[in-house]
Amino acid sequence: MSDPGVGFQYPSKEVSWLKRDVLLFAYSIGAEVDELHFLYVCSVPPASPSTTNNDSPQELHPNFQVFPTYPIILLANLFPAFKHTDQETIDFYARSSSTLIPNCSGFAQDQRRVVDGQRAMTFYKPLPPSSTGKTFEVRSKVLGVYDKGKPGTVVETETLLVERESGEVYNKVVGSGFYVGQGGWGGPKGPKTENYPPPEGKRPDAVYTLQTTKESAHLYRLNGDYNPLHATPEPGQKMGFGGAIMHGLFSWNSSCHGLLKELGDSDPANMKEFQARFAAPVKPGDKLITEMWRTGDVRDGWEEVRFITRVEGGKVVLSNGRALMRCTVGKSKL
Repeated sequence: MSDPGVGFQYPSKEVSWLKRDVLLFAYSIGAEVDELHFLYVCSVPPASPSTTNNDSPQELHPNFQVFPTYPIILLANLFPAFKHTDQETIDFYARSSSTLIPNCSGFAQDQRRVVDGQRAMTFYKPLPPSSTGKTFEVRSKVLGVYDKGKPGTVVETETLLVERESGEVYNKVVGSGFYVGQGGWGGPKGPKTENYPPPEGKRPDAVYTLQTTKESAHLYRLNGDYNPLHATPEPGQKMGFGGAIMHGLFSWNSSCHGLLKELGDSDPANMKEFQARFAAPVKPGDKLITEMWRTGDVRDGWEEVRFITRVEGGKVVLSNGRALMRCTVGKSKL
């Protein structure tokens, strides 16, 4: 007999995005003007018999690329309330409660008390700047529902971003969400997760720093992640956080940006896999520091990189950080 919920498939959802969406995403996670291939820039087209160099400039850098983790906004895993095809704000709670995992008697599945657990993304194919002209959909299934007792329940899912006509898979995310205080219903405890700690006694090969502001979560939520936990203090107060907190996926995405910028020359082609565990909440206004270590373990041209992200002077907020990269900078000898 299979464990509760395992194999359950959420209804597939069509998703779409515009150039404006991916530009906003890159800016919201910390992309800067020295990375114009992620941001807006004008380039005047070459002259032709019907145009002159005085014509209006065209949108997008000639080497424009979608930041590789943008699909996390589309691949919502157990959070069905992310973007879909919307260009307007949504009622996060109303949409989140629309699909419940069956055969989990006693598990409340209250989306108002759920936080990110872990995300691991595999990049198969670069996204086009816009979904226009193609139909994309999200296909998700449950890998496990694990009862952790009084602290809560973990739900693990696998989600694919697929181009419907060709069947091509662009990205895969294996992730988990932690349902705070919703354990003790008699479900399986679940397997131990594999850990990727940073090397002991070794200085980081690179460090990336990002200063958040009181408004950072309000900017990030415009990507389509409208959980009130990140906008107003009441939900966070009820969950014991003392008020509003940053999106866990803000820290996750901005740390990926840090790795790619510091070790991969800001080139999405230099990132194959990226993952991290959400270890502690971040408050708006915190300064995030991401420390990275190259392991020297290279397989088929991809090197394993370990990392952690912490609040300056305080706690680790992303642990179990691991990426497969083509690194373009030197390796520390200490």
